[in-house]
Amino acid sequence: MNMPFFSTTILGFLLFVFSILFFLAKLYRRCPSNKVLVIYGRVRGSQTVQCYHGGGTFVWPLIQGYAFLDLTPRTIHIPLKGALSHQNIRVNVPSTFTVAVGLTPEIMNNAAIRMLDLDHKEIEMMATEIIIGQLRLTVASLRIEEINQDRERFLESIKKNIEPELHKIGLTLLNVNITDITDESDYIGSIGKKASATAVNQAKVDVAEQEKQGEIGQALAQKDKRVSVAAYHAAAVQGENESKAQIALANAVLARKEAEASQQAQVATQQAETEIQRARALAQMQLLEAEQIVPQEIMKKKIQIEAEAEAQRTILIARGEAEAILAVKQAEAEGIQKLLDAKAKGYKQLMAACGEDAKSASTMLLIEKLEEIVKLQTEAIKNIKIDKITVWDSGQGRDDKTGGSTTSHFISQFVKSLPALHDVASMAGLDLPKYLGEVKMGKDQ
Repeated sequence: MNMPFFSTTILGFLLFVFSILFFLAKLYRRCPSNKVLVIYGRVRGSQTVQCYHGGGTFVWPLIQGYAFLDLTPRTIHIPLKGALSHQNIRVNVPSTFTVAVGLTPEIMNNAAIRMLDLDHKEIEMMATEIIIGQLRLTVASLRIEEINQDRERFLESIKKNIEPELHKIGLTLLNVNITDITDESDYIGSIGKKASATAVNQAKVDVAEQEKQGEIGQALAQKDKRVSVAAYHAAAVQGENESKAQIALANAVLARKEAEASQQAQVATQQAETEIQRARALAQMQLLEAEQIVPQEIMKKKIQIEAEAEAQRTILIARGEAEAILAVKQAEAEGIQKLLDAKAKGYKQLMAACGEDAKSASTMLLIEKLEEIVKLQTEAIKNIKIDKITVWDSGQGRDDKTGGSTTSHFISQFVKSLPALHDVASMAGLDLPKYLGEVKMGKDQ
């Protein structure tokens, strides 16, 4: 009777859990990698907003709201014109700035506070005003030469002045690209022309200097050439004479060494012939050993190894047979021991069941064997062949004492002629319990 109520309770509990999970899933907000999740309303601590980049959080209705800030970079073109330099010369600085929402906690909070409800155009207008103001300030602190020639310093000054101001509204500066810088008074052009003329004049001076150095070098080279040629001729003659003397000396040395070499060659030939004969004799001995002695040694070792293997095999076989016989005998002994232990335990339980009466216990054991004894006795008489029994009974003859017919009287007498249960038990030396009946002895018995 409680099963329907129990099933309804479980179903209601599962429905409640599913509703809770569904409600929590609807409250959970995930933040994409290209956006910043801004939670406003009741947040932790003293902050007015809480920002998340990646991951997610629960947004509780009524007390909290959420919005997203886009992290996509924005390119802002600044066609700055007429900015006063440190020399009070107006210059044009066309540039391109790439900005985006910063990812540090402080900058993200600034962006959430000041740009959460602004669209792209409004954000770009705000950033443009800040960039133009700080760019004018940067140009005013530098000379024309520093702006035009040292671009790296100019860019560092721009980042140093503009980036902190952008951080205040939640933006960070990613890249600055300055194109051609010009001025209204063509001061930069004049600087370029001056530099060009200076470079051309210096090049002409360098060419003339190089030509002078070339003429001087050519004259010195001619002088050195003549001196060197004369010295080389003298050295060549001296070298020829010394070479001839060296050739004669070398020929004499060569003849002496050829004679010594011929003598050494003859001696070496005799020694080589002797070594050859000795090597031939040694080879004959090694060949004889390889053809006759080694095969005999191999055969001897083979026979020895085979004999040792046969002896080891015989030992292993005998050991295995002995271990097998021992295992069989141990198994038989363990089986007999277990059988005797089981019989002893059974006899002990039988004696306990019979109240420690040995006669009752032996009676119970004989009762168990009674069926087998009867079977053996019936086997003894089953081979008696009775070909035919003929009973003539008209059905009218009855026994006066028993009231049965002649046929029934014959069958009962025939059955009585078989060994009775008590007789079998008596022959086995067993007294059956009284509930199995008793045999009454006749008067003549």
